[in-house]
Amino acid sequence: MGALAIEDESFGDLLRSWRQRRRVSQLDLAIEAEVSARHLSFLETGRARPSREMVMKLSEELEVPLRHRNRLLVAAGFAPVFPEREARAPVVRQALDKILAGHEPYPAIVVDAAWNLVAANAPAAMFMDGVPEELLKEPVNMMRLSLHPEAMGGRLVNLAEVRAHLLHQLRRQAEASGSGQLAELHDELAAYTYPGVDLNVAHVPGPADILVPLRIRHGTRILSMFTTIATFGTPLDVTVAELAIETFWPNDDETAAVFQQHSSS
Repeated sequence: MGALAIEDESFGDLLRSWRQRRRVSQLDLAIEAEVSARHLSFLETGRARPSREMVMKLSEELEVPLRHRNRLLVAAGFAPVFPEREARAPVVRQALDKILAGHEPYPAIVVDAAWNLVAANAPAAMFMDGVPEELLKEPVNMMRLSLHPEAMGGRLVNLAEVRAHLLHQLRRQAEASGSGQLAELHDELAAYTYPGVDLNVAHVPGPADILVPLRIRHGTRILSMFTTIATFGTPLDVTVAELAIETFWPNDDETAAVFQQHSSS
């Protein structure tokens, strides 16, 4: 997919790579960071060494993910600043558990930066129904599960539009984060084939359409849902910054009734 790779660990090259990824000129970045364009040029060519405060300032202006801010700090000769704790740390786990439980009877999941499943509530088990054991081995990747023809991809009624939306989302995340892992996942998912399914069908939104629904066969029914994604505000931990909470909501009364029935049975 042609994602810009970040391989060289020199500070100047890493800085230039992130500036180019964000499509920001040296002059514009210098203005935003309140330094001279000449000094910024020297930082990129290695003729000047940044202070730790300068690394943090430039990282903030370029919206560099915390994991890669640590890499910039190390490349500049400083110790990493942002810790990388377990997602199961008590304060984080308590918050996640309350959010997941509070969203029942509807599904909710927590994923990491690579879309690997971290936690889920009981209703989210519907996404695993009938899925081959090979796809359920740790770590379970929810993007893969969503589009694999032997998982949800084979049960999506509106596969073409959901697939297009998810691949676009994944491509943008790979480009924004500099993640080769996400780029590889995008290419894997884009190569899936679905015999008899026209992937070029484009849905033209109608006057009542608000969101792209997820329409999935579940037994004899077709459930229609939309999702919201939330993240932790102002994180200072690498792991916490990369967590995303995806909650699924019924798109019609019939879908809501199905989940209500399951919760009371």
